[in-house]
Amino acid sequence: MPGGRVEPGESDAQALVREMAEETGLTVEVGALVGTVVRGDFHITDYRCTVVGGTLRAGDDAADARWVDAAEFATLPLVEGLAETLDGWGVLPPRRGSIRQLPS
Repeated sequence: MPGGRVEPGESDAQALVREMAEETGLTVEVGALVGTVVRGDFHITDYRCTVVGGTLRAGDDAADARWVDAAEFATLPLVEGLAETLDGWGVLPPRRGSIRQLPS
């Protein structure tokens, strides 16, 4: 999962576009706020994004970059609480055979 910090003078959107380019090679358009969470000293803010350019690749701080479906996502080694937080925000695709009611 791409991530990073907002540098002095940057907006969240500017930092997100920069970090996505650095870490994934993708150019994104920033969308709506998905949610915020505090983990220790970290204040994490997540946004929806639309890919508008670039080619997916791993940045120099990652071993791999790839798109995954819900089944593969469930097998990834993630930081504690990440999957549950994203699921609670309703931003993960439903697993095969499950039904998720979309927010109205």
